[in-house]
Amino acid sequence: MPANLNPAPPSLDNPHDLGNAPSRLPLWAQRAALAVFVLGFVAATVFAATEHWRRATFALGCTMLWLAGCRAFCDSHVLGLVAVRSQRFDIAFCIATGAMLVWLAASVDSLGS
Repeated sequence: MPANLNPAPPSLDNPHDLGNAPSRLPLWAQRAALAVFVLGFVAATVFAATEHWRRATFALGCTMLWLAGCRAFCDSHVLGLVAVRSQRFDIAFCIATGAMLVWLAASVDSLGS
């Protein structure tokens, strides 16, 4: 029997999520949630570039909390590069980081700005 000269390319799916059930959300809703994440990240970047540090920190924290929800309800292949580790780890990391950033933005004195 001849060897297969054209093997299938390796899957680009997240290996940590191979056993997860597919999302119940339609693909358009998953992509819309990802678009909201991107808009939040862009807003945080604009705030940081214009030296509005508290707003940038708050926007980035809210965006990370939104990403935790996206990671919980969207498929890994839709999220792409933001689905890094297992779903549980990514959700816990995003919640912890987002909550810390929101707390930091709320607790730092504005110093008149």
